[in-house]
Amino acid sequence: MKILRIVVAGALLASAAACADQIVTLKTRADVTQAYLLVADTDAKPQAVAVMFPGGQGQVRLPADISQLKLGPRGNFLVRTRGLFRDRELAVAIIDSPSDRDAGMDDGFRAGRAHAEDIGAAIGDLRGRFPAAKIFLVGTSRGTLSAAYLGRSLGSSVDGVVLTSSVFQGTRRNIGLSGFDFGAIKAPLLFVHHAQDACRACPYGAAHSLGRAYPLITVSGGKPAESDECEPLSAHGYFGKEEETVSAIKNWILGKPYPRTVE
Repeated sequence: MKILRIVVAGALLASAAACADQIVTLKTRADVTQAYLLVADTDAKPQAVAVMFPGGQGQVRLPADISQLKLGPRGNFLVRTRGLFRDRELAVAIIDSPSDRDAGMDDGFRAGRAHAEDIGAAIGDLRGRFPAAKIFLVGTSRGTLSAAYLGRSLGSSVDGVVLTSSVFQGTRRNIGLSGFDFGAIKAPLLFVHHAQDACRACPYGAAHSLGRAYPLITVSGGKPAESDECEPLSAHGYFGKEEETVSAIKNWILGKPYPRTVE
């Protein structure tokens, strides 16, 4: 597969900070392009790269020019905490919806072959940049469909999968992860879930049951919700517990001791 790499460098930094965001755009299927936001220390050799899949329709709406990037501090859990994830040991790649998905990614696309082809290209690009780093897929809310299905289909191309605030319940329009065979993911798998998550599609009880077979980090507490119960500024998005939750996930990814509960 021929991959066209277009890297748009960040604007000149006012200080000698050691990190810079880049928007990377890859040619994947026919005339389709797949963009991702790379957040990494410029002079570091990270041990791992967290490839992140936001929830909803997966639209980050990355601009063509990094100078036009505007990501609010009150948005998706993974997007707004990217700076907490990124350090010298861990780089971050936030996946946008591909160019042929104007309305974003529905569940069928997230579970399908085209998505796997796009992300396979992104992983190949990241391995070229960070040959010594392990690749972890990290999804939140509806982004857990991407992480789970890609973890299954890409096999040994990934080194681990993290599912946070998983969408366990399907509906007539959305398949969710109801009935998904998590055992088909051969890479190490971590579940993260807030015990007070009130989103009907994401019951904590399902995560608790899976915690008998897989590592589970249970989060409790935080700030009073400032959004709908299925939106980011609530227990569903670890509102008020971002720093502790991110720290626990990073430790698991990096093979360090991590807490099973975050309170």
